[in-house]
Parts: sequence; C-alpha cells; structure tokens
Amino acid sequence: MRFTKMHGIGNDYIYVNCFKETVTDPEALSIQMSDRHFGVGSDGLILIKPSDKADFCMEIYNADGSRAKMCGNGIRCVAKYVYDYGLTDKTQITIDTDSGIKTLDLTVENGKVSLVRVDMGAPRFEAELVPVIADSATVINQRKRIGDSEYDITCLSTGSAHCVVPVEDPDALDLEKIGPVFENHPMFPMRINTEFIRVLDRKTVKMRVWERGSGETLACGTGASAVAAACAINGWTEDEVTVILRGGKLHIFWDREKNTIIMTGPAETVFDGEWDTGRNH
Repeated sequence: MRFTKMHGIGNDYIYVNCFKETVTDPEALSIQMSDRHFGVGSDGLILIKPSDKADFCMEIYNADGSRAKMCGNGIRCVAKYVYDYGLTDKTQITIDTDSGIKTLDLTVENGKVSLVRVDMGAPRFEAELVPVIADSATVINQRKRIGDSEYDITCLSTGSAHCVVPVEDPDALDLEKIGPVFENHPMFPMRINTEFIRVLDRKTVKMRVWERGSGETLACGTGASAVAAACAINGWTEDEVTVILRGGKLHIFWDREKNTIIMTGPAETVFDGEWDTGRNH
C-alpha cells in the first residue's frame, strides 16, 4: 500500500489515496503505522476518499485508532496532496469531514501548494454540543477542579471538542501527567482536547495541546481555532490572532459578522513510501 507522510507545522499524519488504495481496517492500520518505533510514526492516519457531496472526503483516525471528526492541520495537507498529486487542478476545493463540508483556498508556488486557507465554520460554545457536562448552558471562563488543581476553563467545539485553559507558563507543565486527567475527566463524556495557553498580547497567544487519542502533538488546527475564539469571547485578545504552537504558527481570524473561523497555515510533504500490508507489524 502506498502512502505519503505529511505535516502541518509538526502535526504529522500518514495519508492514503483511497482513489487507488483500499483500507479494510483503518483503526488497526492507524495504530500500527503511527507507532514511532515499529511503524512510520505519526499522530494518526488520514484517508483521502471520493465524495458525492464535495470534491473530496477525509477520514481521520488518531494514533490509538479512534475516529476523529476534524483536523485543521490534516485538512490543509489533504488540500496540498490532492493538488500536488494531480487529483485536482482547482485552487478552491471542498472537503467533506465528519464535522461538515469545509472550503479551502490554496496558494500555489512553483506548481506546489505552499499555504492553505480553511473556513473552519462557526465555533460552538453550547455545552451539549461540545459536549461537556455542566449546570449551565455554556462553560466560559468557569473555575473547575480537575485532578488536584483548579483551573479557569472555556469549552467549545470547532469541529472537535476543546477545553482552553490559561496557565502561567505552558512550557513548564508536566503535560504527560496533566493531559490525560483532562482528556478522561467525567465532565467530558466523549473525552476532550485540551489547550494550555498564555496570552502574550492582544494579537498573540502561545499554546501547548494534549489531543485525545494522540497525546501531546506539536500543533492542532482545530485547537488553535478554539484558542482564538475562546480568547476573543473572554476579551483577552482581538478577533484576529497569531497562535504560536510548538511546531510553528497559525493565523486565526474569527469573523464574527459571518460567525466563521478562518485558519491559514502551511502544509508540507515529508516523503512517499510503501507499507507491507501482508507482514505482521
């Protein structure tokens, strides 16, 4: 089976062109291929498929085999893949995801996609839509005890469920310890992605992310989108910010008039390879 390793500011996935390849057990394949010692190494597996509702369809599987609804960095790489590998010649495409159809605008340089702008859709703060179990309609800057400490949290969905947590210094956190406590807290019945942030100024936010099913990743596009919306609704930043992640920077704009989040960032191809589907990995 042929595959391509790609990343969006360090958030790396394995991409399979299902116009040509057949994947019968994507959950198991994602676990095997994502292993950074015995596999290819990635944050998960993304399948590029035909769609009767959009130009393409993407299916996302986390490194633990669980299904993800949306991936902001992953969808930019899908856009780069379908253009660079000749599946389309359009510079505006639509991609069907488990969280709806997204529209993407491609910047092409020397025949290759270098930058992708994604309409991520509206941020949803309703607790039942995140979902988060709460005694209020929304959870915006509410103090909650999680594990041994109390945190001020803002919960929302940007295609995936997110909990945004301001901290003094994201780099100083023991994320391997704290991340799973948030991810598996009973407050989050479908688990949660958690962003630990520090607002640097009105237009810049620094974040680290713990993704459900994958652990700490270098970047998360839906997470950066959630951070921008959470900071804006709390009045900490403007509606347009640069989010600094461990793998790089994303430009996020919450267009409140249209109530949609626009994310712009790069996409990179690392290498092409072949996976021996007949071998016991």
